[in-house]
Amino acid sequence: EVQLVESGGGLVQAGESLRLSCAASGLPFDEYAIGWFRRAPGKEREGVSCISSGDGSTFYADSVKGRFTISKDNAKNTVYLQMSSLRPEDTGIYYCAADPYFVRGIIELNRMRWDYWGQGTQVTVSS
Repeated sequence: EVQLVESGGGLVQAGESLRLSCAASGLPFDEYAIGWFRRAPGKEREGVSCISSGDGSTFYADSVKGRFTISKDNAKNTVYLQMSSLRPEDTGIYYCAADPYFVRGIIELNRMRWDYWGQGTQVTVSS
């Protein structure tokens, strides 16, 4: 059984930081790209960041570039999203997803049909 489990969300004030984790199991972790998405109330799901399989290239949406950092620990089958300088508009449910496609750029995140999704973790940023 494939599982993606997000954790690390919470309630923080603007300017503070959170680190989200996406723990994967049941799949060849090093062969999958892992993407982070978020859904804010009343808005479409937005691709936030991705770390590619293979060379581990990273990609970010313009809205988070310079503030968020994606990384992974292959030994732990876990992908992290370090979120700094959080803003109220970062509020939403954050999901991770996995797919064996070799992602080459941020634009692909919202075009792809991702094989697996986690249940999400809530991030709330107050002003």
